Amino acid sequence: MKVHIPQRNNTFLAKLFAFLRGSLEKTTFSVSSQALERKVDLDVFIHQPAFSTQAFSLLLLNDGQDIPALQLEKTLHQLYQEKALAPLLIVGIKAGDRMQEYGTAAQADYAHRGAKAGQYTEFILQELLPFLRQNFRITNSPDRTAFAGFSLGGLSALDIVWNHPTIFHRVGVFSGSLWWRSAPFEESRPDDDLIMHTQVAQGSKQAGLRFWLQTGTHDETSDRNNNGIIDAIDDTLSLIKNLEELGYQNGKDITYVEIDKGEHHPGTWGAVMPDFLKWCFGRN
Repeated sequence: MKVHIPQRNNTFLAKLFAFLRGSLEKTTFSVSSQALERKVDLDVFIHQPAFSTQAFSLLLLNDGQDIPALQLEKTLHQLYQEKALAPLLIVGIKAGDRMQEYGTAAQADYAHRGAKAGQYTEFILQELLPFLRQNFRITNSPDRTAFAGFSLGGLSALDIVWNHPTIFHRVGVFSGSLWWRSAPFEESRPDDDLIMHTQVAQGSKQAGLRFWLQTGTHDETSDRNNNGIIDAIDDTLSLIKNLEELGYQNGKDITYVEIDKGEHHPGTWGAVMPDFLKWCFGRN
C-alpha cells in the first residue's frame, strides 16, 4: 500500500531533520593582544547539533584571511550534511605581519625573519585559548585539539604543536615552509641548518602526536640539492624521516599527501581540506 505525504509534510520533515542535524554558524571576533600589540581578527565556524551538550573539538587555522579562497564554509556544509564530522569549532586567525609572527618561536631564521614567533605563540596559548574557552564550550582534551596552516603558517602551526604536546595532539601542514634555516644556504651542505628538522631530530617522541603533511608536485621549482625532487617535497619527506627515527609510524602517526600538479595555492589546499578534516575529526 502506498501512502501519500503532502508536500507541506515533506517540507516539515526536511526542516525537522535539518534542525536535528544542527546548523553551521559563522561569527567574527576581534581580540586585543598584548603579546602582539595589535588586534587579531578571527572568523569562528561552529556547528551546533540540536540538544547536544558535548564539548566541541577545536581546530585553529593560521592565515584565516584565506578562508574564502579555501571554500571552507562550503566544505563544512557538505561534510556536516554527510554526517562526516563530529561537532567542531574552527577558528581562522587572520594574519598580521606573517614574516615576523610566523616561524619558529625558539629562534628567528638567519635573516631575522620570524622574530615575533615567540610572541605569536604567547598569543595563542595565553590569550586566544583562554578567550575561546571563556566564550565557547570547547574540549580540554589535546587529542581533540588541532592546529593547521599553509606555507609559512604551516611551519608556525607545526612549531607550536611540536613544542606544546600537552595542548595539541594533531597538526596539519599544507605546503609547509620547512626550508626555514638558521644559516645561509651553502652549496656544499644544501640540506643543513633547517630549523624545524633540527628541533625534531634533537627532540623525543611525545605520546599522542599525529602529523598530516601535504605537498604538491607544482609547489615550486627550486631543487637546491639537485636531486630531481623539488625542495617542498624533499623537505617534507626528510622531516618524516626525522619523525620516524623518533619512533612515529608513517601511515599511523604520520599521514603524507602528495598532490599531482598541486600548487602552492589555496585552490589546492581547499581541494584537499575535506580529507584533512575527516582525518582530524571524522566520525568513525
